[in-house]
Amino acid sequence: MLVVTLLNGMKRVYQKSMISIFEVAEDIKKGLGHIAIGAIMNDRFVNINTLIIQDSKIFILTIKDEKSISFIQRSCVQLLSYACKIKWPCSKIGMGNILKNGFYCDIDVKHNISKKDIYDLEILMTKLIKKKYCIIHKKILKKDVINIFEKKNEIYKVQYISKYFSDYNTIDVYYHEKYLDISLGEQVSNIQFCKYFKLQNCSGAYWEGNKSNKMLQRIYGTVWLNHSQLLKYLNHLKVIKNKDHRVINKKMELYHIQEEAAGMIFWHHNGWIIFKELEKFIRFQLTKWKYEEVKTPLLMHRTLWEISGHVENFKDFIFSTTLEHKEYFIKPMNCPAHIQIFNCGLKSYRDLPVRISEFGTCHRNEPSGSLHGLMRLRNFTQDDAHIFCTEDQIQEEITSCIKMIFNVYKTFGFEKIHVHFSTRPKNRIGENDIWDKSELALKNSLLINHVNFKVKEGEGAFYGPKIEFILEDSLNRLWQCGTIQLDFYLSERFSAFYIDKNNCHKTPVMIHRAILGSIERFIGILLEEYSGFLPTWLSPIQIMIINVNMHNIQYAINIKKKFFHLGIRVKCDVDNEKMNFKIRKYTIQRIPYILICGDQEMRLNKISIRNRNKKIINLIDVNFFIQHITLEIQNRSFCQMGE
Repeated sequence: MLVVTLLNGMKRVYQKSMISIFEVAEDIKKGLGHIAIGAIMNDRFVNINTLIIQDSKIFILTIKDEKSISFIQRSCVQLLSYACKIKWPCSKIGMGNILKNGFYCDIDVKHNISKKDIYDLEILMTKLIKKKYCIIHKKILKKDVINIFEKKNEIYKVQYISKYFSDYNTIDVYYHEKYLDISLGEQVSNIQFCKYFKLQNCSGAYWEGNKSNKMLQRIYGTVWLNHSQLLKYLNHLKVIKNKDHRVINKKMELYHIQEEAAGMIFWHHNGWIIFKELEKFIRFQLTKWKYEEVKTPLLMHRTLWEISGHVENFKDFIFSTTLEHKEYFIKPMNCPAHIQIFNCGLKSYRDLPVRISEFGTCHRNEPSGSLHGLMRLRNFTQDDAHIFCTEDQIQEEITSCIKMIFNVYKTFGFEKIHVHFSTRPKNRIGENDIWDKSELALKNSLLINHVNFKVKEGEGAFYGPKIEFILEDSLNRLWQCGTIQLDFYLSERFSAFYIDKNNCHKTPVMIHRAILGSIERFIGILLEEYSGFLPTWLSPIQIMIINVNMHNIQYAINIKKKFFHLGIRVKCDVDNEKMNFKIRKYTIQRIPYILICGDQEMRLNKISIRNRNKKIINLIDVNFFIQHITLEIQNRSFCQMGE
């Protein structure tokens, strides 16, 4: 006898030793088994044909249940690989997997996959879905599965089985018609449930993520439970595309990247203005919070990185070079260099805390496939700082860091700030009692400052726990920027010390702190958050003056001089072009204020203004506008005149 408990608590009793979930679904309601995606049995996802052999709790999943999506995604992985084999019979299929909003499949094919190929695959997948074939789950002897793949020359599947199924006698597989593949998890019972999909793009991906392996081509797709969800997501992608900082960059002429320096930025004049304004703003904060700004070398001998532990924990990401038979590392971070500065000269407890800051140029050997505009680079600038203090000063210093970070984010208009507290990782240095002490100090600082936070177990740095500040943008995307890390070890490794009250050597505690993180990345975040319409104080060109006709040229030039002498970034366009053409041109360039000088403005000694929201303010006094924009820039305000 079997007792099956349903989600609503109702029990069904069957006078059998086993029964399939499909049969139970049909018993609950005629036809339910045919519209079921899968089920949750005893808190585990299972397919609809799974046998129940003991008393169990089950929940039948249909297309209306959000939890069904993983079944559909896994089915689409195999559907895509099936379509690839039909289109390119000689291709070799790598592995695929599911993502937050979709799926992907890796393929080894001789030519570069084009947009037309993606379109053709999509049509082929749709034809397969219309066949409404059943998806069959089986357990097969491992040797038989290997034999099938070897006959089809599926070398990646054979490698995968050899590596990850060495201790298995059988392997779970799914059949899409006669096409077999290794199970990634439960799939739907019928391919018809996969119809709300869209293939998106293709990129390169090393086999198993190892750059020493062959580069395969990865095809991405998205799939949803219904048509409205799919349309909503595709529209969301269009919004993201329009906000893409790489697209905005071309309109604003900020920077470029080229193959000869992959992952490194060539800043153009306009982009460099934004960079320097951010640097200037952070420098103002550093002065306010009593930091000492420094500059340290890009190249340092390998020995320093061995002492710090970076060779052991971070070596794959470090660029190196050899000078006079000695190995030097291009610094991936600034902390060891700042300790060298602290170690110069004897320090007393009266000198602490010592707050060292740097706009540090760092290089990291990121995989080429992970590089993404300003968001992921090999060369970037950190607004980095390290505080050397006594244990008694930890709470006060971390509190100051927290306040500083929140104040900076407020200036940029970010209101949704998520805070994570990351604890000791598995691979770490140091003793547990020190970790206990440092974790407690960080946690207490968050509690004292009434900061809501989420604990992330095991995600701290190898040398200490950390607080992470994650910005949520207008599209609900999360960007990890600021960090505060408490470190009891690095100072000790470099023999750093100060003289305490008892005239004894004492190792200082080290606090690692960043606010923006990578300045380049933060610029990318700002460009996407505000679609390039930056506040006036950050905008490369703050005012563009245009004339209506040739009679207004000298008046426009004279107006420009007034703003220029006040240090406002202003340009004047008196070319013989139509006014509407100029307005459109400079609106695309995201210039905050367009000043119009026509006959009426010249006669009354006034100007008309068009702000970034296309609001026009006619005939206002020049000096009045000068006062307004000067105050707007000084206050680093996001609000413009007319808003």
